[in-house]
Formats: sequence, structure tokens, C-alpha cells
Amino acid sequence: MVSSSEYGSHTWELLLRVDHQHEDAEKEFLLQVTGDLHVGGLMLKLVEKIKIAQDWSDYAFWWEQKKCWLLKTHWTLDKCGVQADAKLVFTTQHKPLRLRLPNMKTVRVKVSFSAMVFRAVSDICKMLNIRRSEELSLLKQSEGTLKKKKKKDKNSKEPATEDILNLCDSPVSSGLPANPGLYSKTMAPIYDPVSGSPASSTITWFSDSSLSEQNCSILALSHPNCSPETLAEMYQPRTLADKAKLNAGWLDSSRSLMEQGVLEDDQLLLRFKYYTFFDLNPKYDAVRINQIYEQARWAILLEEIDCTEEEMLIFAALQAQYHVSKLSLSSEAQDFTCESEVDEVEAALSNLEVTLEGGNKSNTLEDITDIPKLADNLKLVRPKKLALKAIKTYWFVFRDTSISYFKNKESAQGEPIEKLNLKGCEVVPDVNVAAKKFGIKLLIPVADGMNEVYLRCDNEDQYARWMAACVLASKGRTMADSSYQSEVQKILSFLQMKNWAMTSQAASEPENVDMKPECFVSPRYIKKFKSKQLTARILEAHQNVSQMSLVEAKLRFIQAWQSLPEFGLSYYIVRFKGSKKDDVLGVSYNRLIRIDMATGDPITTWRFSNMKQWNVNWEIRQVAIEFDQNVSIAFTCLSADCKIIHEYIGGYIFLSTRSKDHNETLDEELFHKLTGGQE
Repeated sequence: MVSSSEYGSHTWELLLRVDHQHEDAEKEFLLQVTGDLHVGGLMLKLVEKIKIAQDWSDYAFWWEQKKCWLLKTHWTLDKCGVQADAKLVFTTQHKPLRLRLPNMKTVRVKVSFSAMVFRAVSDICKMLNIRRSEELSLLKQSEGTLKKKKKKDKNSKEPATEDILNLCDSPVSSGLPANPGLYSKTMAPIYDPVSGSPASSTITWFSDSSLSEQNCSILALSHPNCSPETLAEMYQPRTLADKAKLNAGWLDSSRSLMEQGVLEDDQLLLRFKYYTFFDLNPKYDAVRINQIYEQARWAILLEEIDCTEEEMLIFAALQAQYHVSKLSLSSEAQDFTCESEVDEVEAALSNLEVTLEGGNKSNTLEDITDIPKLADNLKLVRPKKLALKAIKTYWFVFRDTSISYFKNKESAQGEPIEKLNLKGCEVVPDVNVAAKKFGIKLLIPVADGMNEVYLRCDNEDQYARWMAACVLASKGRTMADSSYQSEVQKILSFLQMKNWAMTSQAASEPENVDMKPECFVSPRYIKKFKSKQLTARILEAHQNVSQMSLVEAKLRFIQAWQSLPEFGLSYYIVRFKGSKKDDVLGVSYNRLIRIDMATGDPITTWRFSNMKQWNVNWEIRQVAIEFDQNVSIAFTCLSADCKIIHEYIGGYIFLSTRSKDHNETLDEELFHKLTGGQE
């Protein structure tokens, strides 16, 4: 029995567990401490008592009951709230973590389990040589998306050990500062913009990293051949509710991995969370471009995003480009592209870049006296409740952000039959190139929901001009905006690709090409066509892309993906305040869409550009958003934590502040201010 006078009445015993690798050494230690002892002093006391000579610099205290790190070493135990019943574990902050990349390859990296996830993702991207880490995050696969796989595994034998790329020796993994050459724009490794492989002259910049030339090629080059059996075993969402499950597991960027229940050597998915791919450049972004391409490819194969038969054949042809060109590659080393060719690829990228409203706006002032207008004969299609669709030709005039239509050209000087304001509307393409159908579906917000209007154009050029004008008007921009012409060209380019898919050309000896068409299209189209038919159609479409470089084919694939109506939408099941039924909320880079869960039809759209403020009532887990013109909404999220939607909105607002004029350092404080919330 120790007398209180010997130690002083204010001392107490604290049991500490040490998470070290020495099996023979003791792991639990009882220390006499006082409340005014700071955390750093407790570490020193413990290390002296352990008596094992090793580097303890990466160790910190993890408080098991409260699920938090004690990282402020100058704080006293009293200030931290630590008492005698506290279970503190002295453990490493950097631990191994398995990451499934968008290309379905698994890498093992050492990540900080004590840093906020936003910082951890930034470090991971430095290891993998992916710029713009703010576009990615970590996703925990939800139980619902694993059920199908588990059922299949019950009767099967133990699967073969997965081939894991081990990057645990990377300096960033070990908690050391990264070689600036791996990430800075001025000294980033340069890639061949044609093949996507790293230029040999810059491979020396990888010397301090475990990302060797071979490993870099694994991340930067595609390996598209997956078996139909593998595809069948993967989770394929059938409904909007299924799609909502895919987005339920995003980790909180403002908390650490350990605080969110992630354990050493767990597997997480590294994915592009925000669909705003800023400043893509094939000279520096071979890994990033490939991973975006792979995420798009799997989203299409697994039917996470809907596309038409024409579009599916475009995607199949662009994927086949890698497969066919790989068969024809000679063993000779490819000559590197000259600088002029590099510039051409960079110029082409300006059409692919998705810029947010409020991002890089043109400095050119609109000429108020001469805002461009469109005037043409178009067909108006109005769906009628008790009859077939009524189709009639009118004279349409597009000015500013509104469409007016008249009985004919002569009556255009008078009052229009109707004037449609497109600001805030949804614009959906309704195109079938083979059937010469060029339609534009407009969902215009009205007091009680959305008013549907269909416009039918006569040809591709007319469609591209009117569609581009509608897309800009929906964002509150006119045809005087500098992006109008590039939007027209983007639409024409996509229509041209659809023409490729439909053009009947003789495929070059399809029986001589070892192609499994099931690897290039989604299961729905595998059921629709016989294997030989599918191969022939893919190779026919491929004739038009056969001259493309591998990187150009990937960029075209990404561009086609971005042109799909559902691109960039993340779905959540919510219950709006005052509503008696559940709805689906689609979160995009520039808007929120309320969608009817049963029919999949959009009900209302709210644009971020009209948003005044948003907040969360953490007690009832309700998100409240206020827009211009006294419009306010509130909802609770049923398929995920409301913090995920709150972070999505704040994250997209944060990404809209990026500019090429700024250096590459991120304003991390601003990100957490916009996304963190106050729980």
C-alpha cells in the first residue's frame, strides 16, 4: 500500500497500452500521473519506461472510448479530459491501407490515420502522381453493394490472392516530405501525350519514390480485358435506390481514418468524387487521365449511368482502340511526339475541361447592343395527357436566355404565342442519329413542378446551335458568352462520334481479331446481340477511331461520358420537409435535382449560382438551403449521413474557386470551412 503523502494526493494511475512489434516485450504499462502533466510529457515518461531503442516519432496516443487522437502535445491531461478510466493506446499514426483504384487495381500504401481524410488523400495522390487531389476522396463500400458478391462466393472456392501493388516504402507513406518533383507543375514527370507512358528523361524524378517506371505504367496505362464472369459478379445498380447505395459510404473529409472506424490494412475505394476535372494536361496527367477514363468505363459497363445503343457503341469502339492497337504494336520504341503535336493535344483539351459557374469567367464584356440571336423553323412537341403527342412547326426566336415562338416568320414582329424562360431549366438531349431524330427536351421550372417542352430540329447543325444555346441559357448565360462556340463544337463532335457508331463499313477481318465484345459493353447489350454481331458492330465503329492515339481515345471517351445527360449526378434518398413520400436528390457540380423515385422524372432543379446559404440542423440531421427569390428547401437524408450531402455542396462551391492563375497550393482551411459543418 502506497501512502498518499508519498506520491501526493493529486496523482493517479493511468494504464497505457503500447502498439509495438516486439512480441517478447511488455505491452501494458501503469504510470503514476497528475492532471497537469502535458501529453508530450506523458509520451516521454512512457518511452523511458518501455526501454526499447527505436524511433518513436510517428507514435501518438489514441483514446479508444472517445475515438480521438491526442495530437496537441502541449495540452495537459486535465484539458484533454483524460482520467484514470481512459484507455489510451500508444500507436503509429501511419499505417498500411489497401486502396482499390478506379482501374480496379489494388495498391497498398502507408497513410496517416491521424490526419484529416482531405490531407490523407492529398498525400496518397502525391504517391500515385495524381494532380488535383481535391477532386478525389475515399469511399467505404456499403453492405448493400457487397451482398451479391458474398452470395456468389459461398459455393465457390477460395479466390486466388489478389495482385497488390505495394507502395508502402514511398517517402510520403513513411511520413517524410515528398520529393517536390513528384507533384509540382514545373517539375512533374512528363508523359508521352500519345502513348501515355512516362518520358524516359523524367523517370529519374521518380528516384525518391516507390512509383517506378513499371509501377507508373500500371497506373497510367489501361488493361481493359475483364472477363464477362467478373463483370457479372460486380454490383450493378438497377434502380435509383440502388444508385443511391453507391454514394452512401463517402468518408468525412474533416475527420481522420481512425475516427471513422477504418483499421490497419482495411480496403477502401479511391474515387473521383467531384466531377469537375480541372486543368487536364496529357504532359503531366497520364495517371489522372487514365484513372478518370477507367472510372467512366466501369460506370458505363456496370450501368451506373444510362446511355443509348449508339452511345454504347461509341464507348466500345474507343475501348477497343487500346485492345486493337496493343495487338499491332511493334517491339520498336515509339518516337516521342514533337512539341507541336503536344500543343495540338493541349488545345483539344480546352473542349474537355469542365469549368464551374463562377470559375474562370471570360474577361470579354458582352456587347449589350448586339447580343446574338437564333431564329428558325422548329417543330414543337407537346405531350398531351389524353392523346398522342401534338407536333406542329412554329417560328422560334432565341434571344438572351429565353425562347419565343410565333405562328410564322411574318408574325414575329408581334406578340409571341408563348415565351419560355430557360434560366434554371433542365436540358436533356433526345437524339437518334440513325433515325435522323434531333430533339431537345426542356424541363422548365414552374410553381407546381416542371413544364415539359420538346423541340425537334431538322439537322445536326441546327441541333448543335440550339442545344448549345439552351445549355448556356439554363446556366443564365447568353450566346454572347465566349463558351458558346466551343459548346457547339463539342455537341457536333459527339454527334460525329454517333455517326461513326452507325456508319456501316466493312470491318477488317473480324474473325482474325481476338476480341471479347462482352468486355466492352454493358450486360444489357450483351443480351440484345449475338457475340459475332456485337464484334462486327464494334469493329465497324472502330474504323473511325483507329488512327487516334491511346491518350486521344481516352480523352474522347471522357468527353463522350461528360455529354451524357446523367453525367456527374450522385444520388441520395431524401425526405423533403412537408412531404409524405421519399424522393431522390441528385447532386451535380452546378445544381441539385429533386427526382421522382418511382418514375425517375425530374421534379425541380435548384442551381448553386442562385444559392444564398445552406446549413445543417445537426440535432435532427436536416439540411436547409436558401435560394434567391425567397425559395427555401429542407430535407433529411435517408440513404446516407446528411454530412455527406453537406460536404458535396460545400466541396463543389470550393472547387469553383480554383483558378489557373493561382499556384498549386490548396486553401485547405477554406475547404474545411465550407464542408466541415459545426456538429
